[in-house]
Amino acid sequence: MSGQLVLRTSEPSPRPVRRSVRRSGRLRGAALGVALATVLVPSLGACGGGSAAASPDGTLKWASSYFPGHWDPVVSGSGAQFRQLALVYASLTRVNEKGEAVPDLAESWDYNAQGDQVTFHLRPGLTFSDGEPVDGAAVKAAVERAKKQKNSALFGDLTSIESVEAKGLDAIVHLTQVDYQIPQLLGERVLQIASPKAAEAPEKLDQNPVGAGPFTVTRLIPGTKAVLTKNPDYWDAKNIHIDKVELTSAPDASTVVSGLRTGVYNFADIDPSQAESAKKAGLDVFVQPGFNASNISLNVNKAPFKDDRVVDAVRHAVNREEFVDKLTFGYGEVTDQPFPKGYVAYDPESENRYPYDPAKSEKLLAQAGYRPGDIALDLVIPAEDPAAEIVQSQLAKVGITVTIKIDKNWATPFFAKDLTFSLYGTTGRDSALQTLTAHFGPDGPLNLSSPYEPDGFEDAVAEVRQTPLDDPRYASVLQAATRAGLESGALVFTYSSPNLFAKSGSVSDLPKNPTHINWTGVTVSGGN
Repeated sequence: MSGQLVLRTSEPSPRPVRRSVRRSGRLRGAALGVALATVLVPSLGACGGGSAAASPDGTLKWASSYFPGHWDPVVSGSGAQFRQLALVYASLTRVNEKGEAVPDLAESWDYNAQGDQVTFHLRPGLTFSDGEPVDGAAVKAAVERAKKQKNSALFGDLTSIESVEAKGLDAIVHLTQVDYQIPQLLGERVLQIASPKAAEAPEKLDQNPVGAGPFTVTRLIPGTKAVLTKNPDYWDAKNIHIDKVELTSAPDASTVVSGLRTGVYNFADIDPSQAESAKKAGLDVFVQPGFNASNISLNVNKAPFKDDRVVDAVRHAVNREEFVDKLTFGYGEVTDQPFPKGYVAYDPESENRYPYDPAKSEKLLAQAGYRPGDIALDLVIPAEDPAAEIVQSQLAKVGITVTIKIDKNWATPFFAKDLTFSLYGTTGRDSALQTLTAHFGPDGPLNLSSPYEPDGFEDAVAEVRQTPLDDPRYASVLQAATRAGLESGALVFTYSSPNLFAKSGSVSDLPKNPTHINWTGVTVSGGN
């Protein structure tokens, strides 16, 4: 990936998002389930059409652009590498195909009457791969480590948790406020649980992961390759039909398809530019549903964005279709929100509130006292990124001069809120409210304008927390919070990039769990 990050302070160290420029043309609750169902994208390739040789021993050979730099889930955070770490680590909950929180290590949970305490009941008889028990004490240790470990990337995600009390197989989570989002939050995006014993030495855990997930690591070459075997003690081992996983750091995007075709790999995340050649090679190409959203980040605490008219001018200068056409080869979608259309948090009332209108943009700049060429901005990014060139070109058309500056240490000034103008993108969260607070909250890591937050957002967030996910009002309350957040002048959303994968016919179809890759029920020819 090259350019924009899928990173924040609760995500892994900066890793650019791969993009290729196209040179031509273009929860719990019924509401959540029904809404998200419209987002799930069907397979784009012919099922079973792959020409690669079947793996004779049931081995998944996965070439990944997100090979983990850290295997300690507290350090890796909730960024894009969570999919790979989920091979090793399980969580209290996970999401189903509707995006609802369902049991994982916890077989059930319940809230107290006040809504400020939730008890997770863990499955009996489970152990980590080092033999340590999976119990309330392990959950307590995981939360405390995520909140206190010096290099934790997760502490900002757990502000609603005051403490955890362990009672045998129960983990009693005491909250700082009423918050019904906790089961949605404590899934594999935020709380992948490691063995407490192994985590006593975090630096060792980081390269020798010990979890209670579906696989265990038997060999690890840092940054290059990991070999994993099926964990017979995983709670749902009977539904894991893959015997072995070879996870390899993907080489250049142009070689991945040939590797899939020849059987070097049988599964890979691919660049949109490779989709057509993958389909022509007889591979199954499919989009895994997700919550990816890219944005232009503005600092409204700095000139010229202190003036609302300049912010609105940028909003109207953005042609989102150009991003989709040139960067995603038609696989992405335009978006002006941090959620895809059809998702329960997407607010129809806010759709296309700032349509592409360069004439209006020029008028707003003139009203703010700026002539063409008066505004000169540095667009600071971590690596070369064609999205930056699109922004540069579109703003030039309304008289704003943009100079692209590459800073490999971009993350430091971005998260310190020292930049004026930048680009960002995230993979979203299982908890829609967490996505909102990360972008629009006063302490939101993705809010370049911290501590700024739009009027009414705090109250809207509080109402979401106080609304159970199965409450009939949940969807409307959540959408109202999205609407309040979008009053922010700090972010201009542009497009959603796809989670695009290719596989050989030897690998069966995957469940369409949004954002996640779930290996339950998946088979590789030659396996069990």
